[in-house]
Amino acid sequence: MELVGTMNGDSARLDAVFAALADPTRRAILARLVLGEASVAELAEPFRVTQPAISKHLRVLERAGLISGTQDAQRRPRRLEPVALAEVEEWLEPFRKLWQARYAELDTVLDELGARDLERERRKRKRKEDK
Repeated sequence: MELVGTMNGDSARLDAVFAALADPTRRAILARLVLGEASVAELAEPFRVTQPAISKHLRVLERAGLISGTQDAQRRPRRLEPVALAEVEEWLEPFRKLWQARYAELDTVLDELGARDLERERRKRKRKEDK
């Protein structure tokens, strides 16, 4: 298995993305931006922090490549940049495949146990009927 994002330039980007995602406020900001672009004031609204504090969070998200901003007259809306999240998804893919394989194995074991239980119950009923 190739070690994705650990032996090349992807490592620094992934480190920045995971560091940015480690904070619940930043994750909430990203969740809001899924709905569409928003200004700093709009992003700060649901939080009990100052706009400068939100601006610091936005800078972290921008440095990680998770969001971008544009100048729109007096407004500087931010928008989600899905490329960085796609890189994280690509990095996580081998783990997802591993989990899926393990869940499939667990499903097989549970199906076998369920079939044994049904067979055991069928035999018990048959013995009771034969008595």
